Amino acid sequence: MNIDSIKNGIVIDHITAGRGMDIYNLLKLDSLDCSVAIIKNVTSVKMGKKDIIKIDADIPINMDILGYIDPGVTVNIIRGGERVEKRSISLPDSLVNVIFCKNPRCITSTEQELPHIFKLTDPENRVYRCAYCEAKASGR
Repeated sequence: MNIDSIKNGIVIDHITAGRGMDIYNLLKLDSLDCSVAIIKNVTSVKMGKKDIIKIDADIPINMDILGYIDPGVTVNIIRGGERVEKRSISLPDSLVNVIFCKNPRCITSTEQELPHIFKLTDPENRVYRCAYCEAKASGR
């Protein structure tokens, strides 16, 4: 398989195998008007298997989404065909409008203009709780 290199853009690397589509969907990469390659189950010495996403455009990326979905990913910034920056991603301390409170009694259920804010309360177990009602986020 041959995937062309990119001149200016972003490569999201070291994605846990199978999570590439989650990242693609949450970052809304389907709405871009540029080439986006999702490479699944690539052999990796470090990880066994991994996914990679290549975006052929220099766009802003929500690092909180990446950290929430898969905190071990790396983001490589490519300019002129060369990597100019490599960022390691970790769990974000808070999430705003990335996940949504499912508690029907939460104020976000009635006050729909309020942002959905979740705070990291247990980094070891990756537990996030709603800033308003303390409900535990379901997911990951």
